[in-house]
Amino acid sequence: MMHGIFSITHRDPSCLARTGRLLLPHGEVETPVFMPVGTNGSVKAVDFSVLDDMGIRLILSNTYHLFLRPGVDIIREAGGLHSFIGWQGNILTDSGGYQVFSLAPFRKIREEGVYFRSHIDGSYHTLTPEGVVDIQTAFGSDVMMPLDVCTPPGISKKEAEEALEITTAWARRSKERWESLREESGGLLFGIVQGNFFHDLRRRSVEEICALELPGTAIGGLSVGESFPVFQEFLAFTAALLPSEVPHYLMGIGTPEYILEAVEQGIDMFDCVFPTRTARNASVFTRSGRISLRRERFTRDFGPLDPECTCYTCRRYTRAYLRHLFKAQEIMGPVLATIHNLHFLFTMVEEIRESIREGRFSRYKRAFLARYQEGTRADENE
Repeated sequence: MMHGIFSITHRDPSCLARTGRLLLPHGEVETPVFMPVGTNGSVKAVDFSVLDDMGIRLILSNTYHLFLRPGVDIIREAGGLHSFIGWQGNILTDSGGYQVFSLAPFRKIREEGVYFRSHIDGSYHTLTPEGVVDIQTAFGSDVMMPLDVCTPPGISKKEAEEALEITTAWARRSKERWESLREESGGLLFGIVQGNFFHDLRRRSVEEICALELPGTAIGGLSVGESFPVFQEFLAFTAALLPSEVPHYLMGIGTPEYILEAVEQGIDMFDCVFPTRTARNASVFTRSGRISLRRERFTRDFGPLDPECTCYTCRRYTRAYLRHLFKAQEIMGPVLATIHNLHFLFTMVEEIRESIREGRFSRYKRAFLARYQEGTRADENE
């Protein structure tokens, strides 16, 4: 089944999980897909050649950070973001809305946009829906996200509704600007569903955003501090309302538990800093759970991080050596751990796609989590 830029190739018979192909300006991407985060135009601690070798074809960068530093003019003069950073695959750029609301020491939401102070140097800036599309067009982004209002758990329904109304108004303005620049950019604009943790507001946001008929739809405002059961509830509720023919993007998830839950609900795309951030803190994924390499028990463990992993790190180095690098504060520790974590997730998502094609995703999910969660608990309780 083909719908514009997205085709669904297989559906799992036991749930909403599906595989697909996403046609983007810098090449085709198989879904489900995990996008490594390169906030500042760099996936921390790894060279892009490492991502190429893994088969990664889509990364995420952030409009807020790149707008503040090095600035739109520098990136435009370089020939766009791909040229500036030396990445030949696809780039999805987040709008910067989340960063404005989480990082900026001062911010004020107005009808025309958001006025904020930079967390870098204290300078004042304004981002409008139109301006954010202009910035991402200058970047040459393959997928653009519109400016939206992010809300934390625990706010009142009135506050959530006001944020939703602004998000919808900004999405309409973003679409108008994007359509006026289509020939110049070639990039695709996705919508973002908000609504906080209120079922009726989630439904309303889906209806309003999907009425814009954009090429893809993202679910925002989840995995922002709520409990896992609440995440599950609102993910399932919101995902079931999305039109099936467009790609579904769940923003900000990157652990096996959350990825598997998302895929089960028909999510096609996800991103998170967690795999790279946790690697820099000596925490790595294994089939038998997440482990901390700072544990004393790894001092004389001369096996690989994961005996079943085929990544560069696992083929060449031992847990004992990685632990030594972290204890000695050698930069290669985070580098090698990051390579492993990204490879682990990329391989896991490949296996997920295979399990969907073979109609056994639910069995795969149960078996993977049973082993992974038991090992994670054991390491945490040590």
